[in-house]
Amino acid sequence: MAGLLFVPGGDALAQAEPTALIDQHHCMFCHTTNGPFSAPSFHQIAERYRNKRSADVMLENKLRLGGKAHWGDMSMPLSADRGGPISPEDAHTLVQWVLGQ
Repeated sequence: MAGLLFVPGGDALAQAEPTALIDQHHCMFCHTTNGPFSAPSFHQIAERYRNKRSADVMLENKLRLGGKAHWGDMSMPLSADRGGPISPEDAHTLVQWVLGQ
């Protein structure tokens, strides 16, 4: 799981980037941190879903099972097509990191 690190000058703790999970599940094949690519950026996802009730659960399920397009025509591929199955814990770690962007 990703760790937490202190952000100097900030009052809160920030979640460290889960680089190994991002690489393992090929997230950067379609997403970037800040700008749209084939899919929305992590920042765009965070802006849309950060304050929506149960969005984290929906996004975790989408990571694990794939899902219909919410931006443009491209849907989230099945996890088997993105590096293999993803555990609920790993999906949670990724989604929490994205929502913190």
